Amino acid sequence: MTSNATGEQTPYDDAAIRFDGVGKRFGDAWVLRDVDLQVERGTIVGLIGPSGSGKTTTVRLANGYYRADEGDVRLLGADPSVMSTAARKAIGYLPQHPVLFDELSLWENLNFHASLNGVAFTRRKRLAELLELVQLDGQEKKLVSESSGGMQRRLALAATLVHDPPVLMLDEPTAGIDPILRRRFWEHFRALRDAGTTLVISTQYVTEAAHCDVVAMLANGRAAAVGTPEELRRQAYGGVELDIRFDQHVDDAVVERLRAISGVRRAAVRNGREVRVAVDSDVIAAASVAEQLGTEFAVAGTAEVATDWDDVFIEIVGADASEDVVDDGGRAGDTTGGEAESVDDEQHDAEQHDAEPGDVHDDVDMSAEVVDVERVEGVVS
Repeated sequence: MTSNATGEQTPYDDAAIRFDGVGKRFGDAWVLRDVDLQVERGTIVGLIGPSGSGKTTTVRLANGYYRADEGDVRLLGADPSVMSTAARKAIGYLPQHPVLFDELSLWENLNFHASLNGVAFTRRKRLAELLELVQLDGQEKKLVSESSGGMQRRLALAATLVHDPPVLMLDEPTAGIDPILRRRFWEHFRALRDAGTTLVISTQYVTEAAHCDVVAMLANGRAAAVGTPEELRRQAYGGVELDIRFDQHVDDAVVERLRAISGVRRAAVRNGREVRVAVDSDVIAAASVAEQLGTEFAVAGTAEVATDWDDVFIEIVGADASEDVVDDGGRAGDTTGGEAESVDDEQHDAEQHDAEPGDVHDDVDMSAEVVDVERVEGVVS
């Protein structure tokens, strides 16, 4: 048994992905350390943090591209670093630098990825639906070499979804995408979640935390916090934030009265007639706080404060982000280079080729290597 992000006891077999004390280093530098994470089946887990925080490394450990240097990783109950090619079809992986073929059209690229992942030849409708989802319908004959970076990113997402895998690992899928299409992607991600798909999504957009079931906030190679969006908001603010407006000027008596109410974790004057409070909704409903003041204080109105996820992230990881990752010798490791997303990927991968089998997988769908188009002519012709 182990605990999930909400503290419930669940069997290991129920988890789609599990990290127990996982760490990864390149040379003497630890880029990830002491990560515990359990991803339940049919949930969206967001990996949120700045560049170099460990997001890409976490995703690559989860899909077996990297092998952990400490701790244990399990994907669908197995060690992902030694999974067979057939077993890997259960994964849809969108790397930051996906494989696309410049000399092929958008349709031919998508068709090739479908063939690579064993999608039936009667797949034309499926491919058309995915191109429509990523708003590339009508552009099917356009070559990748003639397409913008944003179009290529959208095509790569469609290729990741093409075989409808039960586990999706998407490394910054909304990077460079306009807000309207980003919203559409998240609607589709939630629909996949509702159908039972497990999604691990990394992002630098902290506002996307609100779309996730569970969020892991990463800083300097460590998980600074893991929980539901509501749990993280409560951890940062002490509860739901509420602005209470008064008819009269606010004095210390009002603030002290609010602080004395059970469930009010914090109260501070914002201006002469308004006080912002943090309310533990498990103790008292936010709407009831003003009523607890009685008739002595004239309340003009209340408004729940929209969550500022930038502030939540800063509140939670502010102190943690200043700490270095510590190596086995108890010394602070150099994390200035960050993870694979902010350090030379080729150097990292070259180091791994000299390591044990399984440390890095060079499958076509797991790297950004250039592939000779002539090798796939039979698939796309």
